[in-house]
Amino acid sequence: MGHDKRPAVLGIIGGSGVYDIEGLTNKRWERVNSPFGDLSDELLFGELNEQKMVFLPRHGRGHMIPPSEINFRANIDGLKRAGATDVISVSAVGSLRENLRPGMFVIVDQFIDRTFARVKSFFGNGCVAHVSMAHPVCHRLGDHLEAAAREASIEVARGGTYLVMEGPQFSSLAESELYRSWNCDVIGMTNMPEAKLAREAELCYATVAMVTDYDCWHPNHDDVTVDAIVKVLLANADNARSLVKKVAPRLHGDDKAVTCSCRSALEHALITAPEARDPEMLKRLDTVAGRVLYPR
Repeated sequence: MGHDKRPAVLGIIGGSGVYDIEGLTNKRWERVNSPFGDLSDELLFGELNEQKMVFLPRHGRGHMIPPSEINFRANIDGLKRAGATDVISVSAVGSLRENLRPGMFVIVDQFIDRTFARVKSFFGNGCVAHVSMAHPVCHRLGDHLEAAAREASIEVARGGTYLVMEGPQFSSLAESELYRSWNCDVIGMTNMPEAKLAREAELCYATVAMVTDYDCWHPNHDDVTVDAIVKVLLANADNARSLVKKVAPRLHGDDKAVTCSCRSALEHALITAPEARDPEMLKRLDTVAGRVLYPR
């Protein structure tokens, strides 16, 4: 069946403090419908340095949706319906390491999923699939993000494990110390099941984790408060927009994108026999899994 050969369209999922992208031309907000329900908001379409882009505020403009209530399936399905091939997730996190200071960006490469109240797959009764999450982010996108961050003079760390908690409450001290003992590096509430769904949708996906605080484990820092986080968020948001401006032309000129392994994640993932697949389920999967369900 081969890879998805569509030209690169950069999708940005903006987290706390990042509600739009400056510098876009031909901008328009447009509603995209998904069979999985309502997206967090309309999508912002535009171009940046000739690179086609589509932006989604994860919590909605004005931060209206808490982490556990985000319709992650609709968001990922909607981005793919809008043409996105590569997705960069921008999200606020707490640091579990002394060297990862507030204001730094971390390009993570692993996740531990501790969420429990979210639907985590597009597939289910009527069509079962199992994708690999051994390496849950796109290394190629990570390379572009690292180079762009350094070009923009943003303090960045490459690699790390993101512990995704359910929230919306912050960690207890015991939880924070537990996650540190697991060698986790940052903690947040939003990148799962987002990363799992992006893999199922055959989208290249990478995370920029923006450190806002030291969680509650650090003996020389106050407990996490929203006021303290917001102050760092504002500065981080400016850096996030600078990063996107720098990474867009790198993606536009990347001729390796069409052969990236992320784009063929479903190649051997479907386990339900074709004759046993539920037609209604397949209708919902037309965009997410259309490449393998309806090969040309």
